[in-house]
Amino acid sequence: AYFSLKMFSETRFGELFSLILQIAASWIEQETKEAEAAKEAYMAEHCAAPDLSGDQAALMEICKKLHQALDKIDEERYDAEAKVTKTDKEIEDLKLKVVDLAGVKKPALKKVRMSADSMLQALLGGKHKVTMDLRSNLKQVKKEVKEEAADAGDWRKNIEDKADRKKMFETS
Repeated sequence: AYFSLKMFSETRFGELFSLILQIAASWIEQETKEAEAAKEAYMAEHCAAPDLSGDQAALMEICKKLHQALDKIDEERYDAEAKVTKTDKEIEDLKLKVVDLAGVKKPALKKVRMSADSMLQALLGGKHKVTMDLRSNLKQVKKEVKEEAADAGDWRKNIEDKADRKKMFETS
């Protein structure tokens, strides 16, 4: 439900709500002042204002010291980044191990009767028209007719040949 602030101001609840908003605004303002004070204290402690009075050699020495400090800070930043990336990678590996140990739960699948054409159309999208004639892709095979089977149309004609074979096996 959407309530306007005008509606809140008319009730006791509205008065309490506006009081809470005022307190929250004062807390935010106080936190920003504390953050600025902490920043100034840190800068005063770690980055003292350099003494710029002196000749050119003294200024060159100050610049060299500042460059050395920058190099040192840059190395520390690089080391911190490397450490963070290493721990991020370890965290990612541990997450993968947790998933592997828990096992991937497969959802219960429903049986759906679907033709090969409709399945391909669902996979490739509705704009592709796919027709799949499975029999057109099959290899054509010629049937070889056995000579004996063709010649032996009637068994009575070849009975004498078969009798000769029988005798051949009986004598050996």
